[in-house]
Amino acid sequence: MLESTTKTEFKHVSYLWDEGEAAKLAGDEVGLLIYRSNLLGADLRLTNYGGGNTSCKVMAKDPLNGQETEVMWVKGSGGDLGTLKRSGLAALYVDRLRSLKNVYRGIEHEDEMVELFNHSIFDLSSKAPSIDTPLHGFLPFKHIDHLHPDAAIAIAAAKDGKKITEELFEGTIGWVDWQRPGFDLGLQLRQCLNENPGIRGIMLGSHGLFTWGDTAYDSYINTLEVIEQCAEYMEQNIGKKGPVFGGAKIESLEEADRKKQAAALAPVLRGFCSSERHMIGHFTDDARVLEFINSNDLDRLAPMGTSCPDHFLRTKISPLVLDLKPDDDLSDVKALKERLAPAFEEYRQMYADYYENHKHPNSPAVRDKNPVIILYPGVGMFSFSKDKQTTRVASEFYINAINVMKGAEAVSEYTSLPRQEAFDIEYWLLEEAKLQRMPKPKALSGKIALITGSAGGIGKAIAKRFVEEGAVVVLNDMNEERLQEASEEFKSQYGKDSYATAALDVTKNDEIQQAFDAAALAFGGVDIVVNNAGLSISKTIEDHTEKDWDLLYDVLVKGQFMVTQAGVEVMRKQDIGGDVLNIVSKNALVSGPNNAGYGSAKAAQLHLSRLNAAELGGDGIRVNVVNPDAVISDSNIWAGGWAEGRAKAYGVKVEELPAFYAKRTLLGEIILPEDIANACFAFVGGLLNKSTGNVLNVDGGVAMAFVR
Repeated sequence: MLESTTKTEFKHVSYLWDEGEAAKLAGDEVGLLIYRSNLLGADLRLTNYGGGNTSCKVMAKDPLNGQETEVMWVKGSGGDLGTLKRSGLAALYVDRLRSLKNVYRGIEHEDEMVELFNHSIFDLSSKAPSIDTPLHGFLPFKHIDHLHPDAAIAIAAAKDGKKITEELFEGTIGWVDWQRPGFDLGLQLRQCLNENPGIRGIMLGSHGLFTWGDTAYDSYINTLEVIEQCAEYMEQNIGKKGPVFGGAKIESLEEADRKKQAAALAPVLRGFCSSERHMIGHFTDDARVLEFINSNDLDRLAPMGTSCPDHFLRTKISPLVLDLKPDDDLSDVKALKERLAPAFEEYRQMYADYYENHKHPNSPAVRDKNPVIILYPGVGMFSFSKDKQTTRVASEFYINAINVMKGAEAVSEYTSLPRQEAFDIEYWLLEEAKLQRMPKPKALSGKIALITGSAGGIGKAIAKRFVEEGAVVVLNDMNEERLQEASEEFKSQYGKDSYATAALDVTKNDEIQQAFDAAALAFGGVDIVVNNAGLSISKTIEDHTEKDWDLLYDVLVKGQFMVTQAGVEVMRKQDIGGDVLNIVSKNALVSGPNNAGYGSAKAAQLHLSRLNAAELGGDGIRVNVVNPDAVISDSNIWAGGWAEGRAKAYGVKVEELPAFYAKRTLLGEIILPEDIANACFAFVGGLLNKSTGNVLNVDGGVAMAFVR
């Protein structure tokens, strides 16, 4: 243990154990396992999202014979320690699991053992056992933690990591060379323990750390102390051999300029990375990233790839490093694409060669050959994957890999997984089976939507429907308080990875640009633009002012045009098509009293949609219209005297308007925001990909508004 550290004082890790909370779980070892796991998963310095596993062994009554038997509860396949619940644990008979060594046919038959784990299951309703199950099962300790802390992996991935481990821990931490997780590795761990009785943990070469204790608390403290000692060793040695990563080769742009360059470039990169399927992006200019990508050692270390399998599986064999200067002019999109295209082709060919050179007769088919991690020296790091959470986590894992490289280079020399070992992990049949079990993508998976005026009413309903169908959305509104309320609602209902926000007044070009920049930085670009922001003014000709007229046309017509213009610029950078949906109105087609400004502006919106559809078809960008009528629920359109004006025009009371509007329709229905959202999804959900220039009425049936 560290001489300078008490049980509750740590510098490099967080001590989160609460005696009061733990006391509530006294006697419940499984409950304490979950509590400990959640604490460990809450500190990303200890393990990455979704990485690592924990276990405990308890005595329980065998339901088959009533006898006491030892049962191991261990994190099951998938899941995350920070959010682990009892349902995420697998429960197995310890004696049955260990007896499988009697039928084990050797390392070349590793994969067949996974199905045999099922013969050891104690709780039939528990999670499926993971490949790491025997790693816990063959160690005798009551509580075990297997984590992937950067500080420990830095030692594990160092050229002379075994020697460093022996010297640093004075023989109290064992060492097992790199081996793919599985049944045989469990036997290797037990052999290491047999050869080194009394050790407090085992370092796995290029992989991670095993630590343990007799109680949940003992295991927790042991884990923290070992990682603390690794981190302290790193801190003491970083810089001793010379500048980190060989020192800086270039300087970063200022933060605002980095963001500007990243927002300009992200849609272009997304277009390249979406050559096989739509990808969602993520950008970070974290200081740790900048230190690495600006360094002299970038060209040597980046192609080596990562060491820890958890890192590698999410970040691919190696990143793509862009041959761009930080302050390059990115405004000529055609020239930029011509400059970048060879780099992407070279990367795809490298990946194809990697696959061909290392595949086995039964290997799964080659997967997407595009990079996941893209490094732009002086600016930051982009990542691209199937959804926002996956791409954000990939970014976090590559930062973990940077930390590992930094530490390993400081104390020794960084080593990565051999290419064949990396391939065998990436294309492991068990990993492929896991991928095949995942739910099929939803209709809008991989799509990015920006819906103007989406903090309430129709806009918010559209945003919700799109998120529920797999998209990510950029919520925006000119009312920042309303926008904040919508943000909190989406975070609670759908999670932080489902949306981004941007304050937006559609009459201001600078705010429009900022909103699309926010979309590019958060997600990589945009696929769907919904022009929904609007207002209504109902006045007689004599009461209608020039100010009223200008406001209506600025918001409805010019706003629709400018937002579409900015959205099309992004879509053309991506070159993967897109959708523009314009929420217009039945009033674009129907003449009514006290409606000269609003009705004529809506007619202009409708024809502008037709004009845009005619112009943008060659870019694969579809432009379609949804015409609602009388959508009153949660809508700003009814504020500011509009409801009173319409009620006056039709000779009814304000509170009678919903029933009045419904009664005059052919279907006799009240129209809700969700009805408009359904119409929008109909256009973008995949079934109407060959339709553009269309108008879909959602008004309950107003014969005067029939288009044809």
